[in-house]
Amino acid sequence: MRFGSYFKIGLMVAVVLVAADQASKFWIINGLKLPELRTIELLPFLNFTMVWNEGISMGLITGDEVGKWALIALTFAITLWLVNWLRTTTEKLEAYALAMIIGGAVGNVIDRFIHGAVVDFVHLHAWGYNFYVFNLADSAISIGAVLLLLDGLLAGRKSPKNASKNPEADAQ
Repeated sequence: MRFGSYFKIGLMVAVVLVAADQASKFWIINGLKLPELRTIELLPFLNFTMVWNEGISMGLITGDEVGKWALIALTFAITLWLVNWLRTTTEKLEAYALAMIIGGAVGNVIDRFIHGAVVDFVHLHAWGYNFYVFNLADSAISIGAVLLLLDGLLAGRKSPKNASKNPEADAQ
């Protein structure tokens, strides 16, 4: 079993993201005491607004105690699959993207264990539009997913024409 060349760095990036995410949420809850204040206006387009997200992305599929544990189990299974993918990748951008998704997923699942819901607090709004309230973990997952898409779209090495590991077989 050979680890991809970016496995260790990917795990370190994921751990740093989890630590930063949990530190930011701790600060929001205990430092700013945002659950009591509810909203702090920072800029004309940015507030800190406390939201307990009991569902998945954008508050979808909120549920009961069974739903909470199902989301934790699903997140755990997907994270294990992503860690295995990270273990085998030899591509730098792919490794960073996977690390961001893993770190974000673990950060949010920690919230579910500790609080029973995910702590969301970054609230962007402009010109009468309100965007979903999110956190650092959500940002990491989103950026990681975009990087994976870009890696897949821009990397000619991954095209079906170049998919074979045996260049002689491609020539036939």
